[in-house]
Amino acid sequence: MSNPLLDFSALPAFDRITPADVAPAIDTLLARADAALETVTAPGFPADWTAIARVLDVATEELGRAWGVVSHLNSVADTPELREAYNAALPRVTDFWTRLGADERLYAKYKAIAPASLNAEQLQAWKNAVRNFVLSGAELTGPAKERFAQIQERMAELQQKFSENALDATDSFAYYAPEEELVGLPVDVVQACREAAAADGKLGCKLSLKMPVYLPVMQFARSSALREVLYRAYATRASDQAEGDARRFDNGALIREILALRQEEARLLGFKNFGEVSVTPKMAQSTTEVVTFLRDLAKRARPYAEQDVADLRAFAAERLGLSDPQPWDWPYISEQLKEARYAFSEQELRQYFPAPTVLAGLFKIVETLFEVAIRPDQAPAWNPAVQFYRIERAHPQGQGTELVGQFYLDMPARSGKRGGAWMDDARTRWLRPDTGALQTPVAYLVCNFSAGSEGKPALLTHDDVITLFHEFGHGLHHMLTQVNERDVSGIGGVEWDAVELPSQFMENFCWEWDVLRHMTAHADTGEALPRALFDKMIAAKNFQSGMQTLRQIEFALFDMLLHTEHDPAQDFMPLLDLVRAEVAVLQPPAFSRTAHTFSHIFAGGYAAGYYSYKWAEVLSADAYAAFEETAGADGLPNPETGRRYRQAILEAGGSRPAMESFKAFRGREPSLDALLRHQGMA
Repeated sequence: MSNPLLDFSALPAFDRITPADVAPAIDTLLARADAALETVTAPGFPADWTAIARVLDVATEELGRAWGVVSHLNSVADTPELREAYNAALPRVTDFWTRLGADERLYAKYKAIAPASLNAEQLQAWKNAVRNFVLSGAELTGPAKERFAQIQERMAELQQKFSENALDATDSFAYYAPEEELVGLPVDVVQACREAAAADGKLGCKLSLKMPVYLPVMQFARSSALREVLYRAYATRASDQAEGDARRFDNGALIREILALRQEEARLLGFKNFGEVSVTPKMAQSTTEVVTFLRDLAKRARPYAEQDVADLRAFAAERLGLSDPQPWDWPYISEQLKEARYAFSEQELRQYFPAPTVLAGLFKIVETLFEVAIRPDQAPAWNPAVQFYRIERAHPQGQGTELVGQFYLDMPARSGKRGGAWMDDARTRWLRPDTGALQTPVAYLVCNFSAGSEGKPALLTHDDVITLFHEFGHGLHHMLTQVNERDVSGIGGVEWDAVELPSQFMENFCWEWDVLRHMTAHADTGEALPRALFDKMIAAKNFQSGMQTLRQIEFALFDMLLHTEHDPAQDFMPLLDLVRAEVAVLQPPAFSRTAHTFSHIFAGGYAAGYYSYKWAEVLSADAYAAFEETAGADGLPNPETGRRYRQAILEAGGSRPAMESFKAFRGREPSLDALLRHQGMA
């Protein structure tokens, strides 16, 4: 049977792909890509955008798609066999992309392309390509170039190992608790833990560090001792502070080597530090601008955060008899205070958010706002829980409908699946230069929600609902693009600190009554969310927003200072302590090692870029304010505003600078005011 990873005629054959397919497929595709590179860099080959694309981009796109499938499976369906195959191929794939990005012959060919011969999309892609050649070491020569390539290969290995350690450290923990220890936990969580223990042939309830278990224990378990067990295990994952055998997953040495290599890479490219490398292709003009932005926001948020802590301490002492709360007590105190202050609990709210109902509501708002239709579709998947859909719109000439894009949706948490939530592209919109056919985009949307038990659908927390809307926002950015040039289509070529704008923008709808009431149905009664409960939720919306803002700034500031001011030869923990002393209002215990699982910056692409979340929040809050300003008398968003947003932001993708797209929608530059107002800090 032919290798399914080499079949690009349709969607990936997830039902046929095996670890044994990886090596031969990657061999073939690397050989094709290498041959294509040699062809287009030959002296006689024309310095022409379309001619290069027809040969090189077609070959590299197929390599990228096949490797994307393998990487995706490595994230969502990890097995020892797949991991081995992935890790064996990773150095070779990394080596190719490094060589391609730094090939001085190809760089010269691109520089020789006449800008006047390009359309607007191609021109933007060309400008990005020339800049990326410089950042990829194309202007380096001799030993410097060799060393740069070695760094890229080693970095890929280290980042993969970091990710594996974080996953294995999370998966390896299990605590079998007797049921009487779980007083306070939601019934469905206890049931799921009971089923997990039974599956292992054990008595009691199996507690893990996966979010659908860990978070409810921290929020609801009345036993402080139980919370401490899980907190310690969670806060020390993948570190030297972990207990016993779990220390084998320690990421400390990997972090130090990653930082040293990034610093070396920056110096080779002529930058003072890696932070400068990171901001070069972003909206922010300098690392100083980022640090100033974060510190300014911290200063504005601090009074609110201090009040948050004072409220928690007072409540803990007066109502819970806790005069000296420990770090593992704070989430529980928070939940109890929220229930007392606003007379509702997350658990009560959860009953109204069965996953299928939420999904139907999300689809309705997207269909209304962006003039598309979302339909169930068929495709092979990597797990029975995965759903597949297509997005269609009316044909511009009025002849039925046309396919806009498709997406896989993988919502439940499970063993072998990386934590967190993300969107990734399976295929990008592209007017293919080899066939002249329009390739439609396909996205992976991945979450880690509870899976439901006893035949009932999964119940989502309101935070889960926000996460789903967030990732779908990324998906829309990828799928609704109307750009035909692959490198600037969808999220391609969008500045990293603007890429969160569409995702955070979608989160706002999770707080709108006219949106939310259509996507709720009580798990037992089927009743929609009562208005009174919604009002309580809104009242609680900005509960601890000061603390939450400072928490994000702590991560972002640590990340930026780590990549600008920190000496990689030194321990990074003192820097984290300094940042916490400056920003945090609650200090974690000395054993806490959050950096050791900070995958965003050590395995994810957010190095010296974690600030992007806060930066893009400013953009998204201001963009959403346009919908608030034009909402109808019924409270529903104005379709005309939706159309303008779709055209200016989503459809434009990376075909122009993000600031131009923002100004095309808002008519001005973004302002901080909307964000502070939305978070109750104005």
